[in-house]
Amino acid sequence: MIVANTSRGGCAQLGLSLCAADEPPQEGGASQRTTLSPTGHLVVAVCLGFIGTFGLVNNLLALVLFCRYKPLRSPINLLLVNICASDLLVCVLGTPLSFAASTQGRWLLGEEGCVWYGFANSLCGIVSLISLAVLSYERYSTMITPTEADASNYRKISLGILLSWVYSLLWTLPPLFGWSHYGLEGPGTTCSVDWTAKTANNISYIICLFFFCLIGPFLVIVFCYGKLLYAIKQVSGINASLSKNREQRVLFMVVVMVICYLLCWLPYGIMALLATFGPPGLVTPEASIIPSVLAKTSTVINPVIYVFMNKQFYRCFRSLVGCEALRQGSSLKSSSKLCTKVMKGAARTGHHQTNGFLFMVASLGQPALSMPQLALSCEPTIDITKGPSSDKPVVVSLEAHLDG
Repeated sequence: MIVANTSRGGCAQLGLSLCAADEPPQEGGASQRTTLSPTGHLVVAVCLGFIGTFGLVNNLLALVLFCRYKPLRSPINLLLVNICASDLLVCVLGTPLSFAASTQGRWLLGEEGCVWYGFANSLCGIVSLISLAVLSYERYSTMITPTEADASNYRKISLGILLSWVYSLLWTLPPLFGWSHYGLEGPGTTCSVDWTAKTANNISYIICLFFFCLIGPFLVIVFCYGKLLYAIKQVSGINASLSKNREQRVLFMVVVMVICYLLCWLPYGIMALLATFGPPGLVTPEASIIPSVLAKTSTVINPVIYVFMNKQFYRCFRSLVGCEALRQGSSLKSSSKLCTKVMKGAARTGHHQTNGFLFMVASLGQPALSMPQLALSCEPTIDITKGPSSDKPVVVSLEAHLDG
């Protein structure tokens, strides 16, 4: 977020008005330091190397699982594929360039390459953030309108994916046409929106970008998952023996999602605001590169949280590496249609409603309700206490999964 130290020729090529050699001395006779030391660049390069490698492997593996295993191809899992695809593009189009620049201590691709890098990484990063918000809203809406579940209906999810890309384009194209602009940031090895320009044109864009592309998605995520947690607590007394552990599990997953979101993106947003509104030199290269690296770690963390901590993907992953065979008819199978049938049957037998959240229970005996878990699809479970010839009741319960 501080303009980088480059050669005079590099400054002329990039059209930058501030270079290390041209800076006036600060008060006290010391000149402002505008670049990292060789050791600092090496540390950044190593971090980016790990992030790029693991991000590429994690996201590529998630896409391979989705393509290889048909049971994973449910509408809501398509949102996870969109997140992985956008993160994979960052690992392919962005991280290698910043890694190479860090090994040399300067940006290597000139002004046009800098603009391309800034645009592509901003586009894919915002797509990932918006997709996380759409995913949380989809889970929330599935809980309040479960009877509409349909495993063959991709229209709603497809609209959500299209929205994430169009919305991101609406906020990443303006710098190409004069509302702010893309340029070097931090120690001069990455490019992004120019956080340091003090013009009204640039400041207005930074404020809008901060609220509509960072705070907005975060508020949607907190609201939707907060509502789901509240619903779980409201029905926790129905099956006290199971509710406590499952409630704690849901709470843990939600807290992890929110903390990782804030850890990856909030430091970057704060540093951007400090560079925009603070005095020149407030944000040092060392301070500015850390939030940039943290933001890139989202490409590694997202597939771990949203894919490999999901039961469906995890079981397919174990099958892929040969740890266990994928059983036919297991809970991996997309069960939205079956879930709908169970809920329709439940509508004829009875229901329990709490603050607008409708939890259906279909039973042939004493009703039972399983607490919601963090899974990605609505999955009915059948508890047959004894064979068909038994006089004991056969209980069919509906579990609304939010995670795996």
